[in-house]
Amino acid sequence: MSKTTRVKAIVEAFLMDRNGEPCKAFTRRSCVHDFSINNDGDDKNCSGDDADDDGDNWGWSKFVQGATLEKYYVTEGHVTFGCTVMVLLDDGSIPVPPSDIGIHLGSVLDRNDGTDVSFIVEGETFGAHRVVLAARSPVFRAELFGSMAEATRTSITLHDITPKTFKVMIRFLYTDELPAEIELGDSSNEMFQNLLIAADRYALDRLKIICAKKLWDNVSIDTVSTTLACAETYNCPQLKSNCIDFLLLEENFKEAALTEGFALLVLKFPLIIAELKNRVRT
Repeated sequence: MSKTTRVKAIVEAFLMDRNGEPCKAFTRRSCVHDFSINNDGDDKNCSGDDADDDGDNWGWSKFVQGATLEKYYVTEGHVTFGCTVMVLLDDGSIPVPPSDIGIHLGSVLDRNDGTDVSFIVEGETFGAHRVVLAARSPVFRAELFGSMAEATRTSITLHDITPKTFKVMIRFLYTDELPAEIELGDSSNEMFQNLLIAADRYALDRLKIICAKKLWDNVSIDTVSTTLACAETYNCPQLKSNCIDFLLLEENFKEAALTEGFALLVLKFPLIIAELKNRVRT
């Protein structure tokens, strides 16, 4: 429909998860390309990891690991990719591609380029960059650039966190994204609780709120008591209020009261039970 012989477009490719939804963890968007009417294109404004060296192909040589694809995305012997082509109106403006800083910082983390500090968690070693951690977390800033002993160490041993949780948290610090829930498997709720605890420890407010939202989105009769205990312990007032509202529904309370999590809630947090009673009265 263009009045000229060329058109500008952006290509986006993504995986569909097993629920038929686009997966944010494996979505790639190209920069702007010029296409001619005879399909002879130039890769203008295209550079970096997203550009293929072949001038006739604008794809990604590394999109998703085969093992991850097979484990989490293959359904009944097939996997679904989606592709979107966005044609830009030629109004003379200069299009600005979406931010890709998370992609590039994630690549730096993957390659261990220039790492100057390492963390040992249950025998596993994770390399990182002091300046990135300090920029993202005031706690890391105090530990790595302040007067604490960690500031002079190149290797730091951490306790009270699992390697899997630490790996997800570090990647969030670099990319501001979490892996898709399907990649976390059946333990996604436990992971979000552990991440919330880590986020509280390192003053990662955005990550903490994201985890609180995930826990609320996944709340059920079986999980509401442990989620409420987590919200109370780590100061998540909105999550706590939502869980109490959930329990105030009579049909929910009758079933939740029979769970092991509720018994522990009564034992460890008697003030929450008192708050429940007061809410019922009002």
